Amino acid sequence: MVEIRLASEVPSLVIASEGNAPTKFVTPGKIITRETGFMRGHGTYMQDDCLYASVAGVVERVNQLISVRPLKSRYYGEIGDVVIGRVTEVQQKRWKLDTNSRLDSVLLLSSVNLPGGELRRRSAEDELTMRQYLKEGDLVSAEVQNIFGDGALSLHTRSMKYGKLSQGVLVKTSPSLVKRQKSHFHNLPCGASIILGNNGFIWICPTINEDLAGGFVQNLEAVPQVDRQTISRLRNCINALSQCKIMIYDTSIMYAFDASIRLGFEVKDLLLPEKIVEVGCAVRAQFDMEVDMNE
Repeated sequence: MVEIRLASEVPSLVIASEGNAPTKFVTPGKIITRETGFMRGHGTYMQDDCLYASVAGVVERVNQLISVRPLKSRYYGEIGDVVIGRVTEVQQKRWKLDTNSRLDSVLLLSSVNLPGGELRRRSAEDELTMRQYLKEGDLVSAEVQNIFGDGALSLHTRSMKYGKLSQGVLVKTSPSLVKRQKSHFHNLPCGASIILGNNGFIWICPTINEDLAGGFVQNLEAVPQVDRQTISRLRNCINALSQCKIMIYDTSIMYAFDASIRLGFEVKDLLLPEKIVEVGCAVRAQFDMEVDMNE
């Protein structure tokens, strides 16, 4: 059965937005300040002794530095960020990865764990077998090790928790909605694991087994039906949080997951706009209740 509805019947998602409206929202070309003595930050430019906004976003001021944080932009990496990328090209002693940033990121052969966690210098034989480790289309979890002068990111997977990903679902959202935390690897109580990439790529998979061998061993066994339904529900809940502009982290994801079950929604129901609004409102109400209890 195909369900058809008018555009006027689709509910607005604004009611589930995060917090109050920003106090200083600007659009491109709008004057931020006419005063002198301020330093020009990202998203601004000077003209006729006035500071203008070059992007649409929220004005942020740190001492005398004024910048504009865009509402939607490409990912700008920082050293130590956890990212998820897709291999786009295999080059000499390196892989190129799409990490939702302006330029492709680089993963050097010397920056990955060899199978089994072996520690030694990389040889010509390792270079010839690079496609056995990673090839075009593979998904990889990694950490930002360095930032080149042109803004490209240098990644590494030297920790055993990083490496090739399999048996899961990739969800893409805005990098600004992924909350920065001490850990971006979570085993959720609902029976699944997530990796929250700072670049807006989120990986959902069955509970991760810690016994990895250099990040290249993949478990290709069939995933049980119950786990697939849990992963699908988590995927739709994350998309609902993203559409409602609610910060995405382990707590908000579990609030949305529990709310979808409490409201009696099936997995496919979470694709409907009105159900997305209900889940967003339930998550917002849960956060408001916590704030009231803490006060």
